[in-house]
Amino acid sequence: MFGSRKSYRSDSGDSPAEKPPARPKTPEEQQAALMEYALRALSARALSAAELRGKLAKRSEDEDQIEAVLERLIELRYLDDSQVARIEGQRRGVGAYRVRARLKQRGVDEELIAETLQARDPEEEVEQARALLERRLSSIRRGNNPKAKAYGLLARRGYGGEVIRRALEGLDWTADAGDESWLGEEDEGN
Repeated sequence: MFGSRKSYRSDSGDSPAEKPPARPKTPEEQQAALMEYALRALSARALSAAELRGKLAKRSEDEDQIEAVLERLIELRYLDDSQVARIEGQRRGVGAYRVRARLKQRGVDEELIAETLQARDPEEEVEQARALLERRLSSIRRGNNPKAKAYGLLARRGYGGEVIRRALEGLDWTADAGDESWLGEEDEGN
């Protein structure tokens, strides 16, 4: 009736759904499982060797197996720190300081970081900083000190002082909020 329920659970504890204990994996099976996990992780995004090593260390305590997996992935060119550095170096809207910090955080070698930063075009970095200011024009113009706001925005994005100075130079900070001539671009009679 209303208050009674039929129990479908067996009180004996011997249900057919229980599995026997799994046998321990052989070292070959453990390494294959690590390789499979590493490939899944790399399919999600490019990882540095240090990042992948950290992920694999959470799955296995056997350093030899981890190293074997990493070496094989490098051999197959699935794991490449220079590719990670190139991707970070080509990010738009961030300065060299942010790129350096991000690559250090990802465990990339200092020499590779230096090469990546040298490959960045300083003029393009200034143009990217200026483009960021143009996109954020309305929010920068609000408040008492738009120049300080613009400087802070670019500094938080990892641009260096020289790049910021060049991006900000020649801008008219007293223009009306609706007037975009403060960005220093001249209208050539469109």
